[in-house]
Amino acid sequence: MTDVRVSQNHSVSLDDAKQRLGGFEEMMKKYGVNAKWSGRHADLKGTGVKGAIDVTDTDVSVKLKLGMIAKAAGIDPDRLHKSIERRLREAFEGAQAPPG
Repeated sequence: MTDVRVSQNHSVSLDDAKQRLGGFEEMMKKYGVNAKWSGRHADLKGTGVKGAIDVTDTDVSVKLKLGMIAKAAGIDPDRLHKSIERRLREAFEGAQAPPG
């Protein structure tokens, strides 16, 4: 199995952080991966993929394990890491008001 781990700092409330993850969750659903939330933690599960999302007061962490089916489907862990990183950055940094 290959692990993919991405963290993103934030300065919003827990509820706001979970709401901002909506776009990321929609993207994951396109690949058959669903999130099941319980408080600050979500289990991620799909064909050949399992993992979790954890939200703290200061950051969001996404951890995925790619199994043999995901590898056979041609999922590149490096590209996946970069894609998740970009989506989390956009969700949290892009939503903040510009200075001034």
